[in-house]
Amino acid sequence: MFGPGNAVSYTCFGRVCTRLGTRILPAMIAGALSSACSISLPMFSLSASKDPEPVLTTASLPAPAQRVGSGPSLSDHLGPEDLRRATGAMALALDPQGNGSPVAWDNAESKSSGRFTPVGGPFLKEYDVCRAFLAKVQTAMQRQALQGTACRPSGGQWVIQDLKPWKEPG
Repeated sequence: MFGPGNAVSYTCFGRVCTRLGTRILPAMIAGALSSACSISLPMFSLSASKDPEPVLTTASLPAPAQRVGSGPSLSDHLGPEDLRRATGAMALALDPQGNGSPVAWDNAESKSSGRFTPVGGPFLKEYDVCRAFLAKVQTAMQRQALQGTACRPSGGQWVIQDLKPWKEPG
């Protein structure tokens, strides 16, 4: 135990052991002195090349999807506002969480209108959710019935992948 004259000693199972400073103090001094002497030395290569060639890492990413107006066109006679409304209607109609009902759009200013009807359920194509549809587009110049497929990348917008005329039955 610590006594009045043994301020730096301690007890070990009832007997006085060596003084604390005689073993620990030199270890502390050596540790403090060696910690400041750390030097970083360059490592030499074992290869014969003096100039290492950089490693080039590449990745293949799919091309960004096109919007409705820049892919296959619903009609050459639709203006920007018509395409904006058609894009919104198509997104609602083809939504996998939707009920599969047709969704109509119109623009009284341009006298254009249309309707998207989903055909079948959604399916996966590569990493995109796709869905087939039928569309009717009425402009001041013409009326069209179309069939096509649109896909939506994760978190993206629907993009028309293919589009062709459709002959209505009857």
